[in-house]
Amino acid sequence: MALDVHFYQKNTTELFSELKSQNLGLSSSESQKRLEEFGPNALQEKKKKPAWLLFLGQFKDFMILILAAAAVISGIVGDLTDTIIILVIIVLNAVLGFVQEYRAEKAMDSLKKLTETQTKVFRDGQLVAVPSRELVPGDVVALEAGNMVPADLRLIETFSLKVDESSLTGESVPIDKQTGVLEGENLNPGDQLNMAFKGTLVTNGRATGLVVATGMKTQIGKIASMLQENPPLTPLQQRMQRFGKLISVIILGICAALFIAGIARGEEIFPVLLLSVSLAVAAIPEALPALITIALSLGAGRLAKKKALIRKLPAVESLGSVTYICTDKTGTLTQNKMTVTEVDAFHHTPISAEYSNLQLGLGLCHDVHLDKKGRPEGESTEVALVERMLQELTKEQYQSLIQSFPRIGEVPFDSSRKRMSTFHQVGDQVLMLCKGAPEAVSSILKKKEQAFQLQESAEGWAKKGERVLAFAGKILDQLPEEAEWINLESELDYYGKVGMIDPPREEVKLAISECRTAGIHPVMITGDHPATARAIANAVGIWKKGDVTLTGTELGNLSDEDFANQVENVSVYARVAPEQKLRIVKALQQKGHFAAMTGDGVNDAPSLKAANIGVAMGIAGTDVSKEAAHMILLDDNFSTIVRAIKEGRRIYDNIVKFIKYIMTCNGAEIWTIGLAPFLGFPNPLLPIHILWINLVTDGLPALALANERPEKDIMQQPPRPPKQSLFANGVGYHIVWVGMLMAGVTLFTQYWAIRQGWHWQTMVFSVLAFSQLGHVMAVRSDRTLLWQQGFLSNKPLLLAVGSTFLLQMGVIYLPFLNPIFRTEPLDLQELLFSGGMALIVFHAVELEKIIRRRFAHRLHR
Repeated sequence: MALDVHFYQKNTTELFSELKSQNLGLSSSESQKRLEEFGPNALQEKKKKPAWLLFLGQFKDFMILILAAAAVISGIVGDLTDTIIILVIIVLNAVLGFVQEYRAEKAMDSLKKLTETQTKVFRDGQLVAVPSRELVPGDVVALEAGNMVPADLRLIETFSLKVDESSLTGESVPIDKQTGVLEGENLNPGDQLNMAFKGTLVTNGRATGLVVATGMKTQIGKIASMLQENPPLTPLQQRMQRFGKLISVIILGICAALFIAGIARGEEIFPVLLLSVSLAVAAIPEALPALITIALSLGAGRLAKKKALIRKLPAVESLGSVTYICTDKTGTLTQNKMTVTEVDAFHHTPISAEYSNLQLGLGLCHDVHLDKKGRPEGESTEVALVERMLQELTKEQYQSLIQSFPRIGEVPFDSSRKRMSTFHQVGDQVLMLCKGAPEAVSSILKKKEQAFQLQESAEGWAKKGERVLAFAGKILDQLPEEAEWINLESELDYYGKVGMIDPPREEVKLAISECRTAGIHPVMITGDHPATARAIANAVGIWKKGDVTLTGTELGNLSDEDFANQVENVSVYARVAPEQKLRIVKALQQKGHFAAMTGDGVNDAPSLKAANIGVAMGIAGTDVSKEAAHMILLDDNFSTIVRAIKEGRRIYDNIVKFIKYIMTCNGAEIWTIGLAPFLGFPNPLLPIHILWINLVTDGLPALALANERPEKDIMQQPPRPPKQSLFANGVGYHIVWVGMLMAGVTLFTQYWAIRQGWHWQTMVFSVLAFSQLGHVMAVRSDRTLLWQQGFLSNKPLLLAVGSTFLLQMGVIYLPFLNPIFRTEPLDLQELLFSGGMALIVFHAVELEKIIRRRFAHRLHR
């Protein structure tokens, strides 16, 4: 299907004919055919490296290349066995690195699939939600404020539509859109007023549009074809990258010193070179970035299963630092299932003989529609109004009401006006209906006594926890131009009000309590009346006697300095505009807090982006809010935020655990090799031993730590300071003293075995390997002993340790491996001695936990 690109020059009838479509869109079968023809509606990403290139990339490390060269030179001078074995281990190490990198990439791909947006589109004559990537030319799409335009659209119908095209054209002001045909050749996208382009944002109104271009054929697709970039590293990865460079320099210095010392002692150059390089390869934690990426990605996958979708990977590591959760009320703390509980009609000259004026407001002033089964669909508050009407009218009578007063225009709701207005044809005249917050409606009433009565009675309802909506209207002789509609919101007659409740979610109270135990302060931010907000906040445990409730007006009257001094005492913000959320975030951050902020609307985007963790609503949220957020709640539930924080703390703890494990083991190898000459011992390990230990102990056991369950008291610990070092809380101290202990145990084994005439080098090799396995079992928790955790609580780790142990035993006892690894079978006495020495490290780390717990207990007495 060849398409003419000048869509703005053609009317919709021509385009429907050209695209073989209609007002009610395409059939499902036709859309599938076109999807195969045009491809997915997605921007092409940078071509990924094939698997074989990823594998070859594992060999580009400088130290690996030096080791390979040294091994080849060693073979040339006659030691062919060592050359072959070391090269095999290099290949195995590359395989392990490849698997880690490949898994990390696949995990990220899975996350990208989860973040795909949905679009409302007409298929088979029905409005349904489909993944945006499945849109095809000829589809008819429905847009509303907060949506991101999913493809290039020729607009068919618009209602007060404004689109922010700054991402495409650089125009900072949202553009008013229209549907008429435009003249002129080769108009710039910014001048194509009857088009909406992929990637731009609907800021006001609603519309329907015909898809005319998808994927790389869109305007933004043409730009994307010229731009390809790699995703940035997470802050944690950046810190580890800097640490890796620093530690590499230190380790290379130590290895150079060992090489010089070996030459000075008269040892042969190639064995000393091989030993030094092998130690450097083993000691440098080159696997850490891949392990961290895998841990973060696996954690993000687990969060998705718990209804928390991570859009930006750094959010995973940041969750553990949250000190404040600023949350919306409706749908997040409550069930988002509004029910009208009170109705108060104001007697005014009736417009219709069949319906009261308030019934007209309830039945007409909303954007709800009935599905095939006659059930109302739309925003929760408006659905409650229609459900109330359906208690008084049959479905047929309700449909007749809508048909008798056809809508001919509307001024959509926005957060600054806090009301919406609709216009309906009544014979030769026009009925204007307005619905909104009591104070927003009272300010535009004709009679001031009615305004006073409305506000006074609404205050009483709000104190009971009810949300109050007021209705007003008037008759117009004719409807002016669309630009003048908003000016008609004045001198209205009061029609009445309704009170409704949205009950708190049952699980929220427990989640709030868990927050407080974890040192996290929950704060409610809502557009509701202060009394309503306080009643709900009190019910769930956010507001307590003595806490401050601040309204948007009061907030606006405070200077930044005064507000910063007060912000830590406020637990409820009421009648707050979305724009004020940004000020709340900045005030908390100014006081040194790490703030999570929820939001769902277009105006929430700045605060979501500025928050340390921006949390968008997956059900009620707009595309704009989701794009700005770090995390999306798939169930719009506050409890999910708390579960995500718990999971975030677990992920960070597990990352610290395998950093602690790997760095301790690597340190032990350096201490062992480095101290032996000063003690007058022969080299305790051969290059192949070091490489083997590095291969089997730094691989699967370290990765399996990412599956470790959270500590039982993880939500009783205070939030982690965001700038806290990875080596804080005794981690650095642990790495040093346990590494030295492991080396000391290994060197004592060497001393004792030489003295007893045992197979000392095999025993040294075994003690170092076994003590590292004991260490990984002990570092599973900082505070809980292994027997209290349970051996089976991390089965992947148990399997990894068991497999590594059997491999090590095979190296010792399988005859065909003895000449390869230069090992000798140990007798029972030698094996038991080696096992006993290795267990010293395990028990020492367990003892450290007991001492830490008792010390912490004394501090809290």
